[in-house]
Amino acid sequence: MNGNDREYLVRKIRTQYTEKEYTKLDELRALDTKVKRPANVFAYVFGSISAIIMGSGMSLVMTDIGAQIGVASSMPVGIVIGIVGLLMAVINYPIYQKMLDGRRKKYAGKIMELSEKIMNEGKES
Repeated sequence: MNGNDREYLVRKIRTQYTEKEYTKLDELRALDTKVKRPANVFAYVFGSISAIIMGSGMSLVMTDIGAQIGVASSMPVGIVIGIVGLLMAVINYPIYQKMLDGRRKKYAGKIMELSEKIMNEGKES
């Protein structure tokens, strides 16, 4: 290992043990994450649940699982369950957009104020 590689490795390890400065840009990123995270978590969870429900309905229609669990005619039940899951999947994105828009409106003032400060600091330097 030559001197440059060694120095790079030492600096990389040292940065893990030094305290990081918390800048306004870090604050802006954290605020942006605070806006987006709840909507993203909802969309992933709701989408996963709707896919599981739709898949359950498909399983009832396409296999003999209904007969094994005691459902005499699993076709209509499976179709209804599949359609419910499909509708949930279809409305997932509009709900996500509504949540995200509401949170953007709520935090828009803080984000605009902070981004303006950061942009003005860059011009002064």
